[in-house]
Amino acid sequence: MNIRKLVWLEFKQHKSQLISGLLAITLGIAVIVGIRSISVVSEKAVAVNLDNLGANILVLPQASNVDNYYAADIDAPTMPEEYVDRIVSSNLEGVDNLSPKLTRRVKVGTENVVLTGILPKNEITSKPMWQQSGLLGNDLKASCAPSNAVNQSNGYEDEKLQRKVIDSLGADECLLGSTISRKLKLVDGSSVIILGETFKVSRVLNETGTVDDDRIFIHLHKAQELLKIPNQVSAIEIMGCCNAISDGLLSKLRNVLPDTRITTIGQIVATQIQTNKMMNKVSLIFLIIIIFVGGISIGNFMWANINERRKEIGMLRMIGFNKATIYQMILAKAFVLGIIGGIIGYILGTAAGVWLGPELAGLPVQPIPSLILISLCISIGVSLLGSILPAYLAGRIDPFKNMQEV
Repeated sequence: MNIRKLVWLEFKQHKSQLISGLLAITLGIAVIVGIRSISVVSEKAVAVNLDNLGANILVLPQASNVDNYYAADIDAPTMPEEYVDRIVSSNLEGVDNLSPKLTRRVKVGTENVVLTGILPKNEITSKPMWQQSGLLGNDLKASCAPSNAVNQSNGYEDEKLQRKVIDSLGADECLLGSTISRKLKLVDGSSVIILGETFKVSRVLNETGTVDDDRIFIHLHKAQELLKIPNQVSAIEIMGCCNAISDGLLSKLRNVLPDTRITTIGQIVATQIQTNKMMNKVSLIFLIIIIFVGGISIGNFMWANINERRKEIGMLRMIGFNKATIYQMILAKAFVLGIIGGIIGYILGTAAGVWLGPELAGLPVQPIPSLILISLCISIGVSLLGSILPAYLAGRIDPFKNMQEV
């Protein structure tokens, strides 16, 4: 009689114990699969939201600082626009969008305003709040976002979150922040004179609560011409993947542009990194708990089963089965339990995720085929791990003492 037949007979004769053993594995795997199915979709939704926080890295001239960037000092240092091409050609992973700009304080009518030259497609992509004003930017390719998360709404139907293309801002057109438009009493389609040239107000931006509300935006190259600062920029805003930032993106950028000052916009980066870490920790904590509880449950089930069958095991030893065969028989049983529990657990967990995802996370959850392999690995691993000690103790059963007790 071979081990496969013994295991089959064991399952056939102890169906109730088989069900109770499977229950521990199945429920554990179902919880892992359900949580992971929902968390994957949640991570994608979080990636969309974090992406929409906008630029999170600033590249400034070496002699400049963040105060210069926000104050737009008339004598603030500049750097070559060619630095943008240098970053692009470096092919650094995690650099999702570059937005160069030239900023200076100028007089418009009786008001002192901040004039900012931008490249419209890049700037709008890095300013998601601008899209509420009906502006559409470049198609954003998030280089290290979760798989299949790029350019998907992940349950969000808000069109502002979609990245599309806008025609370039004309040389005689401008965008106005909400505050400065009220001060100058300008609306869409109005005309305004800036440094002796007339510009048409292409769009008044919705209020953002940032310095953008007090600025007038024109095309970068037109700003360089008006301000007589050709081929220069005040800053380069970068939308950087938060994982890449934590993996040393800033130091890589400093190697590419050693004569610049590179810093992060702290609150945005902190939010991104903390959110990602939190989601990873939650998944890991649940995994550890389930492995621990599942291993103990399987071990307890196996040991109870062995105690009930001590005489049977003793008889097997008497007719020539050695310790290794007893180990193999018990571990083979655990292996089969792991396979069955992993498959059933995956099915139940996926069904629970699909059902509960819209209820708990407000997001549609789809089955994740790759979790089948993970489920099987975890369930088989937990089953074998929980069965090692019972198998070892079963191998130590003295067949002669057991026969005397018959």
